[in-house]
Amino acid sequence: MANLKQIPLTCSGHTRPVVHLDFSDLTDCGYFLISACKDGKPMLRLGDTGDWVGTFEGHKGAVWGVALNNKATLAASGAADFTGKIWNAVTGEEVHSLQHNHIVKTVAFDSNSQCLVTGSNEKLVRVFDLNASGSAVESYSGHAGNIKRAIFARNDKYVISCADDKTLRLWDRSAGQETMRVEFTAHPNSLELSRDGNILTVTYGSNVAFFETETLKKMKEIMVPTKVSSASLHPDKQIFVCGGEDFKMYKFDYITGNEIESFKGHFGPVHAVSFSPDGELYASGSEDGTLRLWQTTVGKTYGLWKCTEPTDLNNSVNSSSREVTAN
Repeated sequence: MANLKQIPLTCSGHTRPVVHLDFSDLTDCGYFLISACKDGKPMLRLGDTGDWVGTFEGHKGAVWGVALNNKATLAASGAADFTGKIWNAVTGEEVHSLQHNHIVKTVAFDSNSQCLVTGSNEKLVRVFDLNASGSAVESYSGHAGNIKRAIFARNDKYVISCADDKTLRLWDRSAGQETMRVEFTAHPNSLELSRDGNILTVTYGSNVAFFETETLKKMKEIMVPTKVSSASLHPDKQIFVCGGEDFKMYKFDYITGNEIESFKGHFGPVHAVSFSPDGELYASGSEDGTLRLWQTTVGKTYGLWKCTEPTDLNNSVNSSSREVTAN
């Protein structure tokens, strides 16, 4: 079998660095991908093809964080104009503008799309009630640095945040306070909850660390050949991907910690990576202003990847001439 070459799909349209991205769950219309960019215009795309669906217009500054709710009916964005915005992801209209006193770096929905958590350079984590005209109902202080990421966890009863104070913190929403903390030797810069909610993936320095969500016990930690900005664990937990300063996308075996492969695809540092909800592809966003979609299994017919196996009249497959094309 000839070696199959990974052919990423490049999604252009942004004019500045792409700093964050988020996938919806699988919906009746497939799944969707939203990107945060310093050009101030978050974009919505079809997840499997990268086809542009729409752009959310209204921010007056760089957008640092984005989120889609499970059904891709709502989008959220956090920006340098001191606002977090909620958008109708079907019509593109702004639903709420949530005022902050500093740059909003991160936004995330709970599983029912009732609440939004934000993290800002005020060093505060806030929870907004989207039914009560978008008012802040919870606020958590304690971080001594700008918040990088904040997400709901443990059936939405907790919020997990990480910040430039080299800590990750667990906030109990019913008690309204911090209940656990993890210290790092460098700033943690990405947080991801596994599909089943049981594993937390954190990147810091040149490390990708995995924690049990329930106990925050470190399960494993793998060193990567570059300073890493973002990592994503495959839904079946066999592999993870990550990217960072050296422009490369890395794929690792989650079980053994061994590097499987690496691809040079971007022309700038990689800021964000994430697996699609079905695990068939992963997306990356870069300083070079593009998003790229990569096949998890190279050589599969999926989305825009068409795989051809030439056959002769006897139906015998000449495996050496197998081709992969990305339209």
